[in-house]
Amino acid sequence: MAKTKKKEEPIILVTNDDSINAPGIKALVDAIKHLGRVVVVAPDKPQSGMGHAITIGHPLRLQKVSFDYDVEAYSCNGTPVDCVKLAVDKILHRKPDICLSGVNHGANHSINVIYSGTMSAAMEAAIENIPSAGFSLLDFSIEANFEHSKKYIEQIAKYMLKQKKQKCFLLNVNIPAIDATLIKGIKVCRQANAKYEEDFIERTDPHGKKYYWLTGEFVNFDKGKDTDVWALQNNYISVVPVQFDFTDYKLKTQLEKNLK
Repeated sequence: MAKTKKKEEPIILVTNDDSINAPGIKALVDAIKHLGRVVVVAPDKPQSGMGHAITIGHPLRLQKVSFDYDVEAYSCNGTPVDCVKLAVDKILHRKPDICLSGVNHGANHSINVIYSGTMSAAMEAAIENIPSAGFSLLDFSIEANFEHSKKYIEQIAKYMLKQKKQKCFLLNVNIPAIDATLIKGIKVCRQANAKYEEDFIERTDPHGKKYYWLTGEFVNFDKGKDTDVWALQNNYISVVPVQFDFTDYKLKTQLEKNLK
């Protein structure tokens, strides 16, 4: 009688942009640690706003570190994207079954997806055909409460593990920072047409040299009720399917007719 081959447990790569010491990444691991072999590779310091930056000007280093829940973990002196690249090539020596990034301290809805190190790490994994998701809680505080996020992180991770692998499976998940009893559920959305109206405050240092602080106000130009901003304002968890093909196909068709 042939022996039944034991099914290998899935490998779940976890990363973020707030550093390996951030409470958010520990909350993420706590939510999914029972779903497979979890391996954490995250920056050794905060890397918010790094976008899809990679390190090319100096050496990258990995250091094995202790982590809660007895999970295998490494800190990296590079960017969130560097963490994913090194994890696949030098630690796992294979592609993980899924990659989860976060939980980010602060929103990554609408235009933030372009700047976010959290989402860029997930996007890098998706480029390698690894189903990925970035999670963010709309609370910038280091003391943010992630407890109500865990239920939904687990739900989405389970869904991802059950799906057949497909090219560019990438989700941007934002969670409102409200009492768990007020969350109405998950809403699949499109990205809102919104941005920061930025301003640079000019100041002078003690040596008489000018310096600048970036400030700004978030402005939503989109009145649709199918956007991530609307969902979050109305106490839903927003889930936006994201792609890294930036081609504007409507404009492409127009240009093909007019540029010859």
